[in-house]
Amino acid sequence: MIRDNAQLKENLESVKSRIRDAALRSGRNPDDILLVGVTKTVEPDIMMQAYDLGLAEFGENRVQEFIRKADIINRECHWHIIGRLQTNKVKYLDNRVSLIHSLDRMELALALQARGEKTGRVWDVLVQVNVSGEETKAGVSPKDLKDFVSAVVKLGNIHVKGLMTIAPYTEDPEEVRWVFRELSKLAVDMQREKKENMSMEFLSMGMSNDFEIAIEEGANIVRIGSAIFGERT
Repeated sequence: MIRDNAQLKENLESVKSRIRDAALRSGRNPDDILLVGVTKTVEPDIMMQAYDLGLAEFGENRVQEFIRKADIINRECHWHIIGRLQTNKVKYLDNRVSLIHSLDRMELALALQARGEKTGRVWDVLVQVNVSGEETKAGVSPKDLKDFVSAVVKLGNIHVKGLMTIAPYTEDPEEVRWVFRELSKLAVDMQREKKENMSMEFLSMGMSNDFEIAIEEGANIVRIGSAIFGERT
């Protein structure tokens, strides 16, 4: 894990440069790509250094880590819940959460709805889709996506803002290009449904090893951890 400010600055500039190049290759505006720094195991002092270097979007896998770090950092940043969200942790979510990337089951949707009713909050969420079909990954199967979203958007305190997926890890990211392409197609199909409480505004896909391919296939949110903060120990 990185602790040197100069190295952090260099890593962040490198990632932003690669994002820009990938966007331009696909005829897109680099400013339309949102960089979320994945801060699992990254301590608040390093996160504040990253914030001072221009990174204002932080993605946490666990709700308790989000709460702990948000209380310490207390900056005008945006918090993303990107890991599998347990229903018994929903009660700890608060207004500092800007986007939940991992809605993957109706039980979770109902828990978010109940929390939203209690706090007067409409949650912006992305539906996680298991495009690759890996048994180890969470997510709605592509064939069930329309029915799932149709049920979720009837809940008044949830706004579906797009889709998210995690591609299989591979040494050659070209091997998973099809995963990102498929999620883009699913988003186009869903947009045609024109449902209330749903917009296909965001495609969250691509991590440190494959984000350039994801951007070329339509990602406008990338979730980058080790390429910014170094390998986790």
